[in-house]
Amino acid sequence: MAVHRQHGDSGSPACRGRPEKRGIPTNEALGRSRGGFSTKVHVSCDGLGLPTRIDLTGGAVHDVTRAATLIADQSAEHVIADKGYDSDEFVQSVERQGSIPVIPPRSNRTEPRNYDTALYKERNRVERLINRLKHCRRIATRYEKTARNFLAFIHLAATMLWLA
Repeated sequence: MAVHRQHGDSGSPACRGRPEKRGIPTNEALGRSRGGFSTKVHVSCDGLGLPTRIDLTGGAVHDVTRAATLIADQSAEHVIADKGYDSDEFVQSVERQGSIPVIPPRSNRTEPRNYDTALYKERNRVERLINRLKHCRRIATRYEKTARNFLAFIHLAATMLWLA
C-alpha cells in the first residue's frame, strides 16, 4: 500500500487537526483567512482620532466579538461603528453604558434601525487612525513573531500619535 503525502503534511494523523502541532501558534493572534495568516487590530479612539484602547486577534475573528471590551469602562456620548458591529447584543450594551449607538444596520436585518447618517461620517477618524499607525512599516507588515511584541510596537506608535 502506497501512501502519498500532501505538501506541508507531516504524515501523522494525530497532528492533522491540531494547529500547534503543525507549527502554527494558537495564542499569537494569528488566524488563517483567504489571504493567509493575518492579525486583526481592533481599535477604539476618541473624538480627535487618538487611540484609547487596542486589542489583537487572529484575522478570522469577527469584529463584534471584541467590541464590548473596546468600549468597556469608557464614557462617550456616541459610539460610532461600521456594519460589522451591528448586533442586538452590542447595541444594547452601548445603550446600557448611556451612549447612543451610531451603527448602520446590515442589509439582511428584518427591522432596520435608524441612525444618524451625518454623525456616522465621523467614523473615518478610526480609519485614519489605523492608516497613521500603519505608516510604521513594522506594524503594517508585522515583523514580530509574538503577539506581545507586536502589540508593544502598536502601543509605541500610538504613544507617538498622542505626543504629536
